[in-house]
Amino acid sequence: MICFQDIYKSYNHQSVLRGVNLEVRCGETLVILGRSGAGKSVLTSMLVGLETPDAGSITLAGVELTGLRTETDWDRLRLQMGYLFQGSALYDFMTVGENVAFPLVHHRRLTHDQIKQIVKEKLALVGLKDVESLEPSALSGGMQRRVALARTLALDPHIIIYDEPTAGLDPITSDGIAHLIQDLQKSLDVTSILVTHDLRTARFVGDRLALLYDGRIVFLGSTQELEDSDNPEVKSFLSPISLTESEGL
Repeated sequence: MICFQDIYKSYNHQSVLRGVNLEVRCGETLVILGRSGAGKSVLTSMLVGLETPDAGSITLAGVELTGLRTETDWDRLRLQMGYLFQGSALYDFMTVGENVAFPLVHHRRLTHDQIKQIVKEKLALVGLKDVESLEPSALSGGMQRRVALARTLALDPHIIIYDEPTAGLDPITSDGIAHLIQDLQKSLDVTSILVTHDLRTARFVGDRLALLYDGRIVFLGSTQELEDSDNPEVKSFLSPISLTESEGL
């Protein structure tokens, strides 16, 4: 469904992606692992046009993304995708309900009552109720993440991109978000890409795991295959020192 082919990206002559090749299957949850600065979020940002590759091609359901030229073309494509930004990225000057309604107001021709009903349904889908009138600052970090996810789901996307969905959360809250992601995957039948440094979350939600190391995908397989791998780059990433570093992402 999604194919990254020979993707290169540099910043100030510093190579971040060095020929990334990766395919995402329809209906799966693919987890992209990597250390801080490995380019995980850069790669997924290319799917929605927030970043552009220096070289290579990206196709989505047969559409060549690097060939899209107008913002109208990108907007049409973005409506198929939901992007959960790292840190939730909620608007502080809006209520919870207004945050979730934001994409509906801008991309759908719906009545006020229709929008209100969809907002209620999406919040219920992520385990929240009667929070529409609250400000984001009144919520815990975990609840804010759920609100952001409800907003991500507002337009019923076919593809969901999670950028560090458990970053900054305590272990119990992180587990709750991981369970929610897994439940949504089963109930919505979507294709998901999850960027994380959190191996616990990766093991729980991922159908397949991809390791981005030194600008390349050096591993692609199941959790068990990752843990059994003799690949020195995989072993380096899984080492205690690496895990300590990744916790600071």
